[in-house]
Amino acid sequence: MHRALLLPVLLITTATSYAARPNIVAIVTDDQGQWACGAYGNKDVVTPHMDSLARDGLLFRKAMTVCPVCSPSRASYFSGRWPTEVAITDWISPQEAEEGLGLKEPIWPEVLHAAGYRTGLFGKWHLGELPAFHPKQKGFDEFFGFLAGGNRPMNPTLEVNGETRELTGPLPDLLTSAAIDFVKGGENTKQPFLVCLHFRAPHLPYLPVPDEDLAPFKDLDPQVASFPGADIDQLKKMQRDYYASIHSVDRNVGRLLKTLDDLGLRDNTLVLFTSDHGYNNGLHGIDTKGNGQWMAGGVRGPKRPNMWDTSIKIPLLIRWPGVTPAGRETDFPLTTLDMFRTMLGAADVDMPENVVVHGDDCLAVFKGESGPKRDEVFGMYDLHNGGLAYLRMIRTDRYKYIRHFRAKMMDELYDLEADPEETQNLARRANPNVRKVLTDLETRLTAWQESIDDPVLRDEY
Repeated sequence: MHRALLLPVLLITTATSYAARPNIVAIVTDDQGQWACGAYGNKDVVTPHMDSLARDGLLFRKAMTVCPVCSPSRASYFSGRWPTEVAITDWISPQEAEEGLGLKEPIWPEVLHAAGYRTGLFGKWHLGELPAFHPKQKGFDEFFGFLAGGNRPMNPTLEVNGETRELTGPLPDLLTSAAIDFVKGGENTKQPFLVCLHFRAPHLPYLPVPDEDLAPFKDLDPQVASFPGADIDQLKKMQRDYYASIHSVDRNVGRLLKTLDDLGLRDNTLVLFTSDHGYNNGLHGIDTKGNGQWMAGGVRGPKRPNMWDTSIKIPLLIRWPGVTPAGRETDFPLTTLDMFRTMLGAADVDMPENVVVHGDDCLAVFKGESGPKRDEVFGMYDLHNGGLAYLRMIRTDRYKYIRHFRAKMMDELYDLEADPEETQNLARRANPNVRKVLTDLETRLTAWQESIDDPVLRDEY
């Protein structure tokens, strides 16, 4: 049923000329918390090129993913659909990929390709490994990267021109060099281009990276989280290595930005920088992300499925000369679901008929104007790889309620104004005011679930 929706995508027509459309460079990192970027106030990490995007463009303080793990987050980013709607609710395991799990729905690069964009994906896909889900079947003219979720940070195995090869060198550098070649290869065409540069970094393992990426942190005594049983020396080592991996990304972002400048493409190129989800590295006492594990005494314990802000808030930086205001910040709560409509809006391409997506066109926010009215943000995560959990979230400006289906005792309520670090769970308090807030949020959460036919509401799910 879903593949039939592609037909209208392939028939898109528009009066906008190629020359009038911006080029688009969409950079996505893997496992980079919003806090792990200099532009967001971190004094330990070294990210001059990411920071330059914020200085020359727009920084989103409340950008969020709707799911705190990679495959479902990437599926929502590309398709504008909820993870349950595309049946990708946790990271796609090798077995699931072999059995045929992948993203069937249309994606926004596919629409831009049909509207005349030259398109390339460089890096991580992780949305299906069978031929039907290959990036070249999803609107990309060129793919240089890997279909699965992981790879080596040095000397990776990549698909190049349709063949799998082991290459020599750092993975971020190889991906960026391929993206640069793609940009340069279009100099003699009138087509606008879309570059999707999807780094694997700073996903574990963080190392090895080139010495130039290690050097800024060699003598750093980084700030790290503190919690009962924390191994501070281990956390500091992890943080230094994590920052080195991020630096390897930043250095390559700089290479790509310089290429745009050298080719005179800066003024007509929208550069978007973000991550697939947030990260913890000891925050809340866990490692990694929404499927993180408890950390104590240097040993990782049971999983702690979560939707803390550290796991769902993502960096989002937009540089678009003449369109985005320079050096501005916004608190608009843009989510990954908004990307489909917003990227089409930026390219002045109409939504294809009969393609169902959620989210809004937030182009006005990119321009520094008011966005659509948004009183709440929703999210979901169904953990089934390495554990079992069903989480649904509603987040307002003041409160966040996370319902743990099948484990009611783990429900969470946080007052984000009084407790922005989400350390005090109010869900089990008998205070009448708290009960009133809980009842209201649960009613709104259930109404949203019913509107998307959330399968977790059905007993057989």
